[in-house]
Amino acid sequence: MCVQPAFIIGTNNDDGTYNFAPITWVSVTNEKGNDYLLTISMFGTKRTKQNVIRTGVLSVNLVSTDMIELMDYFGTHHAKDGKKDEISYAVCRGEVVDVPILDASRWVYECEVVNSIDIGESTTFFCKIKNVQIDEQLDCVDTFDVNLTRLDPVIYSGMYHSIGKLLGKIGDFTQ
Repeated sequence: MCVQPAFIIGTNNDDGTYNFAPITWVSVTNEKGNDYLLTISMFGTKRTKQNVIRTGVLSVNLVSTDMIELMDYFGTHHAKDGKKDEISYAVCRGEVVDVPILDASRWVYECEVVNSIDIGESTTFFCKIKNVQIDEQLDCVDTFDVNLTRLDPVIYSGMYHSIGKLLGKIGDFTQ
């Protein structure tokens, strides 16, 4: 088991339309100083992975529990079978990077790939965060001041879960 937050990756198809797919292999690493890179691993030959390889840009839309139906839909319908339009959802363009963004997501990274590594059938993309869109209702002072119970992300471990309660901050439990 590997507990992971759920994201929906947005990419541009070669015909100018958009494509979305759920990916849970998302983390962060430190490039230098305080520059963070999102690391996103994708397996197989899915269109989302091919779009990222071709364009070098993507949106990373955090999934909250009110988006679970949309995530499940994207995960069970594949681009090779046609446009994913049997369910209603709103899309806009990134503010800094020309990528599709889901209006429903309360936390979105607009990213540009700076490096990638292939291991077997998986590609791990190292992505510079060019912009972060955060829903104003989350009332965050910075990206480390996030009450996840308010954000209400979907957590994936082979099944979908949510977060129950805020336990405290670093230092709250030591003397």
